[in-house]
Amino acid sequence: MNQRLAPVHLNGITQLPPSGAGMRIGLFGGSFNPAHSGHLLVAEQALIRLGLDALWVLVTPGNPLKNHADLAPLAQRVDGARKVMTHPKIKVTGFEAAKGFTYSYQTIRFLTQTLPDRHFVWIMGADNMVGFHHWQRWRDIANMVPVAIYVRPGSARLAPASRAAEALERYRIDETDATALALQKSPAWVYLHGRQSNLSSSAIRARRHATATK
Repeated sequence: MNQRLAPVHLNGITQLPPSGAGMRIGLFGGSFNPAHSGHLLVAEQALIRLGLDALWVLVTPGNPLKNHADLAPLAQRVDGARKVMTHPKIKVTGFEAAKGFTYSYQTIRFLTQTLPDRHFVWIMGADNMVGFHHWQRWRDIANMVPVAIYVRPGSARLAPASRAAEALERYRIDETDATALALQKSPAWVYLHGRQSNLSSSAIRARRHATATK
């Protein structure tokens, strides 16, 4: 299945960030509904630990594996993420909406084919690694770009024992070699330990809803 959404173009929201040949660029996708300091922690740690030149926060039009009933508008989520992600090397974009992309593999395929002289790394939390085998064409994602997994509360032990982790075990590199990941031939992945945040977007939404209904 190669499902696409109707393209949506929003000035200042759906443009792809500028980049140059040879750059090591992290791709951090998600709904960011809303973005919070836990997301910033993962992004900043990835920048440092992976030796990246830039990190693109890809605010998705809507995760196919999640309920969209309480999904805020794309522009609102992008603006919110930009207020949180203030590091100069972090750029927030909703460009997937302009392409009508539904799945991460579509985004990664487009970027690797359109910008073949960049070194992309897919970044996700350990909680996503637990269910990675449910993602559309997850094996293709692993074969297109190196992947960095960052530890998350509640998933520290589950992620390394997940179905995807077991399938890709022989391609795992040592955490001490993380700065070389972007230049590794795919498949290649690393599991990063470090500081953690207990914040979650769903909990923030729940608190906001509770406050609004009092």
